[in-house]
Formats: sequence, C-alpha cells, structure tokens
Amino acid sequence: MLDETDQRLLAALQKNAHLTAQELSEMLNLSASQAGRRRQRLEAEGYIVNYAARLDPKRLGLNVQAFVQVQLGTHGPDQAKSFASLIGRRPEVISAWTLTGDADYLLRVYCADLSALNQLIHEVLLPHPAVSRVQSQIVMDQFKQDAPLPT
Repeated sequence: MLDETDQRLLAALQKNAHLTAQELSEMLNLSASQAGRRRQRLEAEGYIVNYAARLDPKRLGLNVQAFVQVQLGTHGPDQAKSFASLIGRRPEVISAWTLTGDADYLLRVYCADLSALNQLIHEVLLPHPAVSRVQSQIVMDQFKQDAPLPT
C-alpha cells in the first residue's frame, strides 16, 4: 500500500525525475536517507518502471503527430502476434493499444511529414495480410501535454 508520503514522492518524481534524495527530503519532510530508501523501495516494488527524458518532437523534425486506427480482417493469435511484431519494429509508432469497438488497435505515431505518414499507412500497415482497414486522425494541436498519472 502507498501512504501519503509515497504518493507525494511519486508525484514529485513524475514532474522531475532528476530530484536528488536531498531535494526529495526537503519536499517530504524526511531525511535524505529516508527519501532515498522510499524511492528505492518504490522502484523495487515496480511503482517506478523507469526514468526517461521527454524530447521535443518538432526539434527532432517530427512535425506530424497522428492517431491511427487499425482494423484486422482476421482475428487469430498468429495474426495478432504478427501485427504486434510489425508495430514493435516501427520507430514512428510510439505507443499502441488494443481496443474494444470498431478498431482493433490504436497507434500513436510521429512522422516527419504527411508523406511519411502516407508511406507508413500505405506501404507498411495496409499491406499486412491481417489488416483490413486503416483510419488516421492527424493532430492539429496538442493543448495538453502528456500528464503525470494521478497518484
């Protein structure tokens, strides 16, 4: 179980993973060693999965963000495994979900331009033997950035 201090520690690290044990101790009213031990315990218990830097897609030349819905024509374990393998190898697909409803998968993609998005859809996704339909929505503006999880 997470207590209030654990929740505050997780919230602080989601905002800034670079916080030192000393900085956490000041925020949580603990000693630096207690704050460090709590962080280590939360890592060991799997609450903290990893630490990562958020990059600016535009600075990297990734000017098009889109959500792509994929519907499979055949739904067997081999087709699902094959499609998941394909998606796992595509760097422009930054996250993927299986869904209920009309679409079987939702992909979040970043591409350099519309031509690259078109290529991904028509030369990678649609040729897959299990795929029957692909629908994309291009992001016009992201007014809320990916937020920390509620703690």
